[in-house]
Amino acid sequence: MPDETHAHAGGRRRWWTLLAVSTAQLLVVLDSTIVNIALPSAQQALGMTDANRQWAITAYALAFGGLLLIGGRVSGLLGHRRAFAVGLVGFAAASALGGAATGPGMLFGARALQGVFAALLAPAGLSLLTTTYTGTRERGRAFGVFAAVGAAGAAVGLIAGGLLTQYAGWRWCLYVNVPVALLAVLGTAFVPHAPPLRAAGRLDVPGALLSTAGFAAVVYAFSEAEPHGWSDPKVLALLAGGAALLAAFVAVELRAPQPLLPMRVLLHRARGGAFAAITLMFVAIFGFYLFMSYYTQTVLGYSPVESGLTLIVNAAAALAGSMLIAGRLHGRVAPAALIVPGLVAAALGMLLLTRLTADSSAVLGAYLVPALVLTGLGLGCVMPPTAALATAHMRPHEIGAASAAYNASQQLGAALGTALLNTLAASAAAAHLASAAGTTATAATVHGYTTALTVGAAVLLGAACLTSLLATPRPERDREREREPGSGSGSGYAAAEPKGAVSQQVSRT
Repeated sequence: MPDETHAHAGGRRRWWTLLAVSTAQLLVVLDSTIVNIALPSAQQALGMTDANRQWAITAYALAFGGLLLIGGRVSGLLGHRRAFAVGLVGFAAASALGGAATGPGMLFGARALQGVFAALLAPAGLSLLTTTYTGTRERGRAFGVFAAVGAAGAAVGLIAGGLLTQYAGWRWCLYVNVPVALLAVLGTAFVPHAPPLRAAGRLDVPGALLSTAGFAAVVYAFSEAEPHGWSDPKVLALLAGGAALLAAFVAVELRAPQPLLPMRVLLHRARGGAFAAITLMFVAIFGFYLFMSYYTQTVLGYSPVESGLTLIVNAAAALAGSMLIAGRLHGRVAPAALIVPGLVAAALGMLLLTRLTADSSAVLGAYLVPALVLTGLGLGCVMPPTAALATAHMRPHEIGAASAAYNASQQLGAALGTALLNTLAASAAAAHLASAAGTTATAATVHGYTTALTVGAAVLLGAACLTSLLATPRPERDREREREPGSGSGSGYAAAEPKGAVSQQVSRT
């Protein structure tokens, strides 16, 4: 009886972990989009110029994306639970500072601080989830819930941003983080203790500097490409510099005794496929959200609130895909059996919207709702298996690095997708307006959107083809290497679930 009571208490503590980590994941993803809706009001209130207003978005993205790998290592050094709590408290404080901003500089600095603490919070949260849930069924449920929150977070951010800006004021788009983060901090009291991992060693300083500078340069280049174009000298210089820094980072990591990002994190076939799938999914889906917001407001005449509420369909479909499909099938089917159909479903949703014209009728029922359902289901089916694969076969002191790399993949995909697809849409609209006699500005705008969505669908279909490599059996020598002592941990897919279909798939790939 005492053993049963102890097991029941342990189960409750595990679900408290899921609640706290999912709440933190919502904060991190939501803050990537919620400020977008509030930015026009914030610009007017604080006197930002058109040239510098982008820093309210860019400062967060640069700090978050640039520091993720360092955050993953610091999480291991501090202990994942302690790092998670520090990240939550810091994120809440930075949000309060931003909400109380009296000028542009104060807001930009607060957004950068949010990114700093998010870079610690995100990998610590995924690491806690990975080390807490080891059984096949409970792991499937946990990753399903976690991924559902992440999948719906961007859409929820647009909805919440519209509601808060219209009815409470733009500052509440930042203040709202404070009570949510503090509630999650209280929940960490029930999270199982995660001691510091001494095997993590000292911080790889050269790798930390190169990764931070390289990721920041690439993310900044993506953000600058949106207003200035991909041929702008500044954008090209940032891309070249970022690529050179990241190449130097890889060279340093290959020789470092205790690398910030062990190359085995990226070179494992199944993990590499998961990183590629989630990166390309975010390239397409963030462009999709951008066009949904613009199309519904500028073409259909929806208010910001109505536009945001339309995305509830997408959020609900993402929840269903994560929890009812991917969560329940975890361990019963191979990861590729969820990821590939998910990517294809999202691509079909985008292709449906490419048939839109300025004169299309019954747009909501015939086009928007089916597209929102398909993209939501697709995103919901992709995120749980990719999140789980990202930490498969990881040694305990490498879980933080794998979690950070997974979050970095999402950030890079979101930044690239927003910049690339928006630039394509603007270029296509301008070319159509110039070449088609008698066309209207609205028709040209819709043509730009459909052109960019066609590219987004192609990206997803390419990702599906690439991810299908997960089903390719690996040579026997690679399987033997996975069975070497210390090559896995109890937190990995295969180590935790040796009899499940998913773990068999990881071993084969």
